[in-house]
Amino acid sequence: MLRTEWPDRLARALRYLGGDHAFAQLIRFALVGGFSNVAYVLAFMAMNETGPLVANIAGSIVSTGIANELHRQLTFHAVERVGWFTAQWEGGGLALIGLLISTAALAGLEFCAPGLGEITQASAMIAIMAAVGGMRFLVLRGFVF
Repeated sequence: MLRTEWPDRLARALRYLGGDHAFAQLIRFALVGGFSNVAYVLAFMAMNETGPLVANIAGSIVSTGIANELHRQLTFHAVERVGWFTAQWEGGGLALIGLLISTAALAGLEFCAPGLGEITQASAMIAIMAAVGGMRFLVLRGFVF
């Protein structure tokens, strides 16, 4: 392969990932999710002296706000269609619903199978969080942005 082909392939890949089709949006959604998780950890660590509950709430608020704005601007290219407040209100509501679903699923898992090991519990929660994230992507894409 010639060296001159790489810049062309990279440019095509970046154009594809910058598009508004579902797969490109899903990739950007996942990248924003990873970035907002880093923001959560940083906010949690910054607030940890106040206790883990307050640090968790602060981290959740900061990371959700960042994710909603990045989804509005980058993931769904919706700056012209959706205002900042609407994105925060509706995206934050979806995040809260996701938290309630994952918490209920964890409680249900503990109730139905109290003897599960940590690895099995963690695997179940990863599956639940992936399902919640997928549903959040679909709702954000279809109704919010």
